[in-house]
Amino acid sequence: MAQKPLRLLACGDVEGKFDVLFNRVRAIQKKSGNFDLLLCIGNFFGSTPDAEWEEYKTGIKKAPIQTYVLGANNQETVKYFQDADGCELAENITYLGRKGVFTGTSGLQIVYLSGTESLNEPVPGYSFSPKDVSSLRTMLCSTPQFKGVDILLTSPWPKYVGNFGNSSGEVDTKNCGSALVSNLATGLKPRYHFAALEKTYYERLPYRNHIVLQENAQHATRFIALANVGNPEKKKYLYAFSIVPMKLMDAAELVKQPPDVTENPYRKCGKEAPIGKQIPAPECYLALAKGGLSDDHVLILPIGHYQSVVELSAEVVEEVEKYKATLRKFFKSRGKRCILFERNYKSHHLQLQVVPVPLSRCATDDIKDAFITQAQEQQIELLEIPEHSDIKQIAQPGAAYFYVELDTGEKLFHRIKKNFPLQFGREVLASEAILNIPDKSDWRQCQISKEEEETLARRFRKDFEPFDFTVDD
Repeated sequence: MAQKPLRLLACGDVEGKFDVLFNRVRAIQKKSGNFDLLLCIGNFFGSTPDAEWEEYKTGIKKAPIQTYVLGANNQETVKYFQDADGCELAENITYLGRKGVFTGTSGLQIVYLSGTESLNEPVPGYSFSPKDVSSLRTMLCSTPQFKGVDILLTSPWPKYVGNFGNSSGEVDTKNCGSALVSNLATGLKPRYHFAALEKTYYERLPYRNHIVLQENAQHATRFIALANVGNPEKKKYLYAFSIVPMKLMDAAELVKQPPDVTENPYRKCGKEAPIGKQIPAPECYLALAKGGLSDDHVLILPIGHYQSVVELSAEVVEEVEKYKATLRKFFKSRGKRCILFERNYKSHHLQLQVVPVPLSRCATDDIKDAFITQAQEQQIELLEIPEHSDIKQIAQPGAAYFYVELDTGEKLFHRIKKNFPLQFGREVLASEAILNIPDKSDWRQCQISKEEEETLARRFRKDFEPFDFTVDD
């Protein structure tokens, strides 16, 4: 029997407008049935007189739903939150505390962080520090079974949340928000992340928590920022959603990717195997190929979602070309030439394979002949693209194709009409004529442990660093 979802409400800055909020909640529950919890982020108390709050505090009025709130974001409201570990503020209204994890009887896991970012010590009573964020991450992420959390509640927005996403309106996410919150969201991988304080509503497109083609699929995160209660512009301040706790979900169901999912806004170069510093490459990154033909077989991967080279924007093409030129220089310095190939067939995301071949093994013409000969043997028509021509001039977006680019810039192209051997590029390069490692023609036969992968990635990163144009001087 399927687990019944919990029905939750999340709310932005209440700012002391308790009657407005709770009357709205009553109206919603009357129309749509009861909800299980109300989660309030941002400023729960305002700078208005306390008369309204006194009615709730003394029991004259009562919240119509179990309500959990975050703590103070300014000195003025610290007085309402007497216990840093959380406490009941009034009947049905509970302060969660400075930071921690709330686990409901259903198994729903809610991580909360009260206040605004502070890098100064001692930290004011309405702020959190790098140490607070680090301890939360360590507490949760250090267990081997950790996959993520159901909900993350913070008052500030995470910095950079708009990267690769839909427009965040008047909020500039590169300059606004907390980098510490971004760091927390990266580590905790919440399925829902709610924030407030900016007095606007922003529902970002869901984003991935894994690196495409490099890691197993993980659940997506939905970030939602809510406006202030009763705002005159009628911006959305209350968000209703249903959720089955992660620990009760079928794994395949949990990791299903929404159709509009984007790249992770906080990990420009991914998490581990990517080569190059974390700050740079806004369009692409390098990663070691899984089950590579050699220890320095790499992929050029776009950060955004692109099916093939043909669909790349001009900015991404420019950076891909930069990576190609840099890798050619790098491999030449190590006595190798590099061969690039792409198979836009039965794949969901562009991966441009870059395979180095020692100069001592064979000449470029030998590699070209090997591709043409083996293509003919398999009835594959491999055409030479005229010099200075572009793949975009030959293949339409959505068309299936295979192409290989030699170190001289020559390109061979095949338009895939029916079937195509998925390992063709690897088979040719692994053949006796080129690398002479035929047993490595299938990447699945070449997999190594996570530890070995990380060692190779570190080694490549160190070797490549003098050539890496993404590293600041």
